[in-house]
Amino acid sequence: MIEEFKIRLGFENEGILPVIHIAGEITSEAEEEIVQSYESIPSEKRSRVILNFTETSYINSAGIATLISLITKSSENQGKIEFAGLNSHFRKVMDIVGLTDFVLIHDSLQTALSQS
Repeated sequence: MIEEFKIRLGFENEGILPVIHIAGEITSEAEEEIVQSYESIPSEKRSRVILNFTETSYINSAGIATLISLITKSSENQGKIEFAGLNSHFRKVMDIVGLTDFVLIHDSLQTALSQS
C-alpha cells in the first residue's frame, strides 16, 4: 500500500528551530517538495534544521539521494541537518549508506528539540 507523501515545515523552540515533518514515502516525487521546504526557511535560521521522520513509511534510493543533496547544500552554507524519529530499519539504512557520518540522529523529535 502506497502512503501519500506529505511535508510540513514548522518552527519549534519559540520559532527559532526549523523542523521539516515528513510523512509517507520519500521517493523521487518528494524531492522538489523537500528541497522547496528547506529553501523556504529563512537563511538566518538554516544553521540547524531537523528532519522529522516519525511518520515516514518508506525511503527508496532516490529519496536517499534527495537527503544527501540536502545535507550537502546545508553544509556548503555552514548549516547542519539532523534526523529525528527514524525507526530501526531506516536508522540501519542511513548507517549502511554512510549518512550517520554526516548528520546527528536523535531517537525522537522531543530529544532533538531538547538539545540546543
